[in-house]
Amino acid sequence: MNEKYILYTRKSTDVEDKQVLSIEAQLVELRAYARNENLQIVDELIEKKSAKTPGRPIFAELLKRIERGEANGIIAWHPDRLARNSIDGGQIVYLLDQTHLANLKFPTFWFENTSQGKFMLSIAFGQSKYYVDNLSENTKRGLRQKVRRGEMPGRAPLGYINDVRTKTVIVDKQQAPLVVEAFELYARGDQRLQDIADFFASKGIKTKGNKPLKKDQVAKMLTNPFYYGHFRYAGEVFEGKHTPIVSKKLFDTVQAVFEKRRHKRVSKTNEPKPLCGLLRCGSCNMMVTGESQTKRQKNGNVHHYTYYHCTKKCKNTPRCPEPHIREELLDAQLTELLREYAMPKAWANKLRELMETDQANEQSRNQSKTSDLQTNIAQLTAKLQRLLDSYLDQDIDREIYTDKKTEIMSQKKSFEETLSKLTLGQNLWLEPLKKWIETAVSICEITKSTDLLAKKSLCLEIFGSNLVLENKKARLRAPAISFSPSGNIWPRFALAKEKIAQTGDNFLESPILVRVRGL
Repeated sequence: MNEKYILYTRKSTDVEDKQVLSIEAQLVELRAYARNENLQIVDELIEKKSAKTPGRPIFAELLKRIERGEANGIIAWHPDRLARNSIDGGQIVYLLDQTHLANLKFPTFWFENTSQGKFMLSIAFGQSKYYVDNLSENTKRGLRQKVRRGEMPGRAPLGYINDVRTKTVIVDKQQAPLVVEAFELYARGDQRLQDIADFFASKGIKTKGNKPLKKDQVAKMLTNPFYYGHFRYAGEVFEGKHTPIVSKKLFDTVQAVFEKRRHKRVSKTNEPKPLCGLLRCGSCNMMVTGESQTKRQKNGNVHHYTYYHCTKKCKNTPRCPEPHIREELLDAQLTELLREYAMPKAWANKLRELMETDQANEQSRNQSKTSDLQTNIAQLTAKLQRLLDSYLDQDIDREIYTDKKTEIMSQKKSFEETLSKLTLGQNLWLEPLKKWIETAVSICEITKSTDLLAKKSLCLEIFGSNLVLENKKARLRAPAISFSPSGNIWPRFALAKEKIAQTGDNFLESPILVRVRGL
């Protein structure tokens, strides 16, 4: 088979690659290796990027060219040049499995395209990943220890330099006085950030790209605690052992100027009124909102009022003609609506008594049904066992056995489902009914109170979204029964109360609420 190879070299600036041959050295070594092994090289690829994470563009192009058949082999210095993460390593092994990639050549690693060779290659990729992960942990540990010693990791800010001999940060004798002067200029309060940037530009202080400092860079410098002896690392402030060039008093003065000039974003607090979101406008069907107004009299008295009105106030459409209404008046109207649904305590006691009777009767009936179902299930289980015994004893053939087994199992499943529903459905109506009775009784107390939020909650439960405000009057959009779903018992309760009041019957003896079948 004619094997064509692509030569791949990689080098990154990460710590783990500092001891690896340079790109030029890799090229020289790999070309010599290819000549000695008589390998045909169709192209040479050079990449300068870390392999710790997926996403190398040249490596991705290499794999695509292998899949297209432009080459069927790769030459690299070591497997860790190809991959230091599990995804890239898995792609290499997958191409070997699919025979798109026939061979890999490394001067420093033996590889053969066999099951054992791929196993050893996977181990080499795993070792490369482990080396990177372990090195990362060791680096982080070293940085944490450096922070504990009071040394800031990273590049020194303006006014300091990194001493490569002692691995410490020392004062830059040329730039430090300019930094101190910049702090003093800004502390006066009459200099802007742009003025400080212009000051540095006039002194020849520029960025690494030979560009003037920007305002945000100046702001970062003026708020950096490094200049008075502390430093930030990982969101915390630590005490450093470097030489401060700015006094803490001067630094605090600069921060005070920053605080004074900072544009504080004042958020307008708009607390929603208690009855907002409850009613709609009777004319345009928009929601009704509330707003507070303060009236000051000439005698010095101050009065606070809350008004509710339609939210329709668009520029391109006429304003809604519905007038506003005072909160006190709206509260009184809602209270009157709620009183129709209040339940006297005598009624509640009678309903609880009937509920307990129905509960006891239901438990008795369910207990009898449960016993019968359990007996039927046990009988069918025994039948299945006898049927199996007959089949094993060869008293019946397989066809009869399977038909009869299917029939019995179907009956058993039906009984089991009925038993499950009976067990789970027992007394499911009890808690909702108890809660409804307690709510109906509490209406009397809530309507006497000034708790608007509690009244709003009751209105939403009873009326839903069917309350409208029209001509300063809160009313239902339609009769209670017409809009109420079957699950809402409130309108039917109010209708029953009305019928009892019309007939003059005693509620405790009236057949309107309690029928022969019970609750």
